[in-house]
Amino acid sequence: MNRTVLALSLTAVLSVAAVTEAAAWTRSGSTSTPRGTYTSSAAGGCAGGTCSRSATTTGPYGGTVARSGSVTQTAPGTYNYNHTSTGPNGNSVNRSGTVSRY
Repeated sequence: MNRTVLALSLTAVLSVAAVTEAAAWTRSGSTSTPRGTYTSSAAGGCAGGTCSRSATTTGPYGGTVARSGSVTQTAPGTYNYNHTSTGPNGNSVNRSGTVSRY
């Protein structure tokens, strides 16, 4: 009996861990244009009611643009968001707010 309970508990923990890891993702790639090659990478995931994403793109001359943001559900149909973009010269733009369905 104790082994069965232990096995079921372990299975439940591993299942939750697999779901948590499955919510995380990464991507990378490159794009060639007449101006040169741009390389990009991004990562994101969800945990604790918040989903977030970050991404960077580097141009052919070394300039990098970075973007990051998150969305959190604060109530049914209501979400808070925060987004930051940083250009190759270090200037940033921040946006945040609340969105509701009604």
